[in-house]
Amino acid sequence: MGKMNSLAISIEDISFAYKGQEKKCLEHISLGIEAGKGFGLFGPNGAGKTTLMNCMTGLLSPQQGKISLFGNEVKKHDKAINHFFGFVPQDFSFYHELSPIENLEFFGAWYGLSKTEIKKRTEELLQILGLKESANKQVKKFSGGMKRRVNLAIGVMNNPKILFLDEPTVGVDVQTKHAIINYLKGLNSSGTTLVYTSHQLQEAEELCDDIAMIDEGKIIARDSLSNMMQQHNEKGLEGLFLHLTGKEFRD
Repeated sequence: MGKMNSLAISIEDISFAYKGQEKKCLEHISLGIEAGKGFGLFGPNGAGKTTLMNCMTGLLSPQQGKISLFGNEVKKHDKAINHFFGFVPQDFSFYHELSPIENLEFFGAWYGLSKTEIKKRTEELLQILGLKESANKQVKKFSGGMKRRVNLAIGVMNNPKILFLDEPTVGVDVQTKHAIINYLKGLNSSGTTLVYTSHQLQEAEELCDDIAMIDEGKIIARDSLSNMMQQHNEKGLEGLFLHLTGKEFRD
């Protein structure tokens, strides 16, 4: 499947504030992400990146505006859109006492896959992500890199049309990072839309066609990565990031 031109994600004038906080984490955000693209969302700590991603996946509900995935409006815990997307969060999202096989069987059932689909997909992912030899061991005994691969396997179990990635390679060795990035590039070239946020800016340049910079809950720049670097006379994403968001410390 080649890359398409329709919108995978439409965000229309959303705002969000956490309960008890007057200051909004997101303020009047509007954004369209084309299907089949690798899209990067970047900004300093506390800018609102993870909050925006959690709104896109339905984990949080904005106080105003709406978000749609392939024309289907996202609402909190709306199972109708579960088959459209996968999510690889920064925090490990699996059962540590279970094995990779047990985790994939559980989440495959949660996605609504049949037993046949679960078995086939589990075997594929264990092989592709180098987990076959440890398939029946408790995940709590794994290295950080192996846990990241289990996290990724769960996120793509349902062959999602959109894959959300929040720091997917944080804390891993070079070999694991290389394997994960190559796998994600393969998914994207096959038509999966990637929505990616990370502080690994060199890695981001490999995955992202288009990017948005967010700061203090607002989008401050949005374009293709190449256009934005040319416009601001920067040779890499790190220089562009500093140019747009400043060099001051962020907590």
